[in-house]
Amino acid sequence: MIVRDGTIEDVEQISAFLQQLTASGKRTRPDDEAFVRANYIEDADKICCAVAEEDGVVLGFQSLKRARAGNEWGVEPGWGIIGTHIRPSAARRGVGRALFAVTQARARDAGLAHIDATIGATNPEALSYYEAMGFRTYRTPEGSVCKRFDVST
Repeated sequence: MIVRDGTIEDVEQISAFLQQLTASGKRTRPDDEAFVRANYIEDADKICCAVAEEDGVVLGFQSLKRARAGNEWGVEPGWGIIGTHIRPSAARRGVGRALFAVTQARARDAGLAHIDATIGATNPEALSYYEAMGFRTYRTPEGSVCKRFDVST
């Protein structure tokens, strides 16, 4: 497995496995190629979009962007906002841990002090993953759990 920056060539594969996550009830946000391109690969606030790949197959990706004032998650402006998505067939293979090693370094390089992960309250796998990576709950808006990671510089 290699971890690298996501590119426009990854959009089709990412969209396909996001659709699998949607079908299984683990995702509620859009999953089409235009959304992937605009919100992960080409987002103006993007710090990084790390992709884990093995033999040409995208196993998962992790996006990190800088929060702007008025963002839809209510995250403090200047913090990082993270999202992690793993292909169902690649679950429990260390993909998330490998992605976070890269993302954490990029967060440090970008001068972030904190990263927010807003997770659906009914997504135990994601809640456990972020807890294992060192994120801690700091607020719980209706239907969500918001976890914060303090980036060490």
